[in-house]
Amino acid sequence: MSLVREISALWGEYLNDGAVEADDNFFELGGNSLIGIKIIERVAQEYGVELSVRAFYLAQTPTRVAELIEQGRAGT
Repeated sequence: MSLVREISALWGEYLNDGAVEADDNFFELGGNSLIGIKIIERVAQEYGVELSVRAFYLAQTPTRVAELIEQGRAGT
């Protein structure tokens, strides 16, 4: 499974009854600060990458969050 699909599935656990596409917007799906923090914590646990709340909110889509994770893994 690609990282983007993994992140979409992770978001789906918290948003929109599990139906999250790669370019869906976090806030348009009903995302809020509490859900964002939960997802950020899961990313840290499962991928070993610490995302800032600001970066997560600016990313807004699973595709962009996956890019942040890849950057974090690469140390950039």
